[in-house]
Amino acid sequence: MERLNLTNLATLPERWRPLVDPREVSIGVVHLGIGAFHRAHQALYTEKAMAEAGEAGWGICGVTQRSEAVGEALVPQDCLYSVVESSPAGTELHVAGAVREVLFARRQAAELTERIAAPATSVVTLTVTEKGYRYNPVTGELDVGDPEVGADVAGRPPETVLGQLVGGIEARMRAGGPPLTVVCCDNLPSNGPTLRRLVLGYCRLLPGARARAVEDWVEANVTFPATVVDRIVPASTDADRARAAELLGLLDQAAVVTEPFSQWVVEDRFAGPRPAWERAGAELVGDVAPYEEMKLRLLNGSHSALAYLGALAGHDLIAHTVTAPGFTAYVRALMDQDMTPTLSPPAGFDLEAYKTALLGRFANPVLRHRTTQVAMDGTQKLPYRLLAPIAARLAEGAEPRHACLAVAGWMRYVSVRESEKGAPLPLEDPLAERLRALTSGASTAASVVEALLGMREVFPEPLAEDARFRKLLVEDLDALSRKGAGAVVASWPAA
Repeated sequence: MERLNLTNLATLPERWRPLVDPREVSIGVVHLGIGAFHRAHQALYTEKAMAEAGEAGWGICGVTQRSEAVGEALVPQDCLYSVVESSPAGTELHVAGAVREVLFARRQAAELTERIAAPATSVVTLTVTEKGYRYNPVTGELDVGDPEVGADVAGRPPETVLGQLVGGIEARMRAGGPPLTVVCCDNLPSNGPTLRRLVLGYCRLLPGARARAVEDWVEANVTFPATVVDRIVPASTDADRARAAELLGLLDQAAVVTEPFSQWVVEDRFAGPRPAWERAGAELVGDVAPYEEMKLRLLNGSHSALAYLGALAGHDLIAHTVTAPGFTAYVRALMDQDMTPTLSPPAGFDLEAYKTALLGRFANPVLRHRTTQVAMDGTQKLPYRLLAPIAARLAEGAEPRHACLAVAGWMRYVSVRESEKGAPLPLEDPLAERLRALTSGASTAASVVEALLGMREVFPEPLAEDARFRKLLVEDLDALSRKGAGAVVASWPAA
């Protein structure tokens, strides 16, 4: 089958083609971490913004971090790819055209630096997952002892995201370039201010006078708007690519499948020109914090709970988990009783409708979102998805039973690493070796809880030492060990 590319784009129905002519688009955005999520989210907003505003200068240079696989999929297709929106109501397809270049950071470090430094580049966006920032999720500070950070600071071609970003900013500074906006689109708490703090922390590690010079330039010329992003985008499978090929009549190795829902809330704080994202449906606001807490706790917190408990019960997919006996009632109770009391939604926001819609999105059978994919990198996700609302509820004298069960599910997942059906559960986490070492000799629920609560990178001391929290975790972990996650959730009290 012929590969999707610019030459055969005209053979597709007009309604499927890009909203702008990719041949006329020039690069104005650099995106670090061009995975499936970016291609189904920010890239589509950017394409629509160009079409609505009649501006062709916001094409995207996408940067892949860990392997050349994304580039190998996109470059032979002239960086075109299809986005398949699927739900029980039907399927929609769109060929996206905003991405115009793909770089592999580890092999093209110089080109990446030049792109960030280029005067035409006004915006850098990022989706590199929580662990890509080399930070402590409890303190929010840069891990200055990280060996990869140290190697970048020492002068190798940068391999960390912070090294790549600061290297480009320094080159921009030395060339007398214009100000820059850096937009973090990852699920970090206060992601814009957090990334700013990490960038400044990295600058201070630079040798000699460079440290102060780059730090001062960042302070004066770079802004870091906070954002909230929301769209469920599973990792693409061979079946997804086959479905895209069936629809297109062309081979598309970079196809992504997603849900119809999409949201992007952006703090309106830019250092210079930007795409007209608001004309593409993004919400530009003065304060994203209320949106951020809702999304992190209701969507991401519930997603993590489903992932750990569902994987333990032997469910491969989030959609299978949420429809298993007791899981919908459990997740709704988690949202209503442990998460909602910690939120301050924006005026006029229908929180009940949002929670109901989330359950429907989780249950979308077309999205084959694996529980083990959502379960990755738990040490980076738990502090703000589950532990922050738990601490808030404990401080109010409440007993956050549902959220504690989710944390106990994580503890069993990382300590047993096997489902109740005997299937191995992958432990993919930046602290995986430490997790294995801490739990290897722990044979009881109490000993597992004691070992894992000692991880200060995950559990802040006041929470780890809270007797009520410990008691709930031991009770829940013991129940999961004796009865299994499926049975515990099926019999879980809703009140």
